[in-house]
Amino acid sequence: MSFVPEPTFTEHEIALLKKTAVSLTAYLGKPVIAEIDTTEDGLEWVAFGVPLDIADENPDDIVTLDMGGPGSRLVSESSDLENPEEEVYACEFLWGIQITDIENARFVRIDFEGEEVEWADDIEELLPFGMREPEPEEIMGPEEDDDGDEDGEDPPAPTTPPSTTLH
Repeated sequence: MSFVPEPTFTEHEIALLKKTAVSLTAYLGKPVIAEIDTTEDGLEWVAFGVPLDIADENPDDIVTLDMGGPGSRLVSESSDLENPEEEVYACEFLWGIQITDIENARFVRIDFEGEEVEWADDIEELLPFGMREPEPEEIMGPEEDDDGDEDGEDPPAPTTPPSTTLH
């Protein structure tokens, strides 16, 4: 029996991809388009790209792809682009993530040259920014007793300095 992966991104994964595009836009200071498409095998993949008229790179030295336009499935929203749902943009390909049919990995990351470079079962492992929500104790530290002591022992009694009077 062969392994058959779930061919589409979940709503949670799409939300993480959207947050990644927003974070990349802020980090790069340029609009980043994230678009989901489907491979010939019916597996979804997402590409991240920067429109070439905004990119500082020489188009001869980079991998390019057309992104946006009618029928595209964009997961990014950039106010720097006028109408990505209507207009097709020639973009510098930054990287992508594809759902894979490899049995021990749900995703493969594709680098800026189009090469498969990393595999993981959890999409968060392939994202460039930590997208995991921190646990409460990671934010506030270990749970403390009412008196502020972590080990449950009573704190030492405060000492009062000797009073001094000036004569």
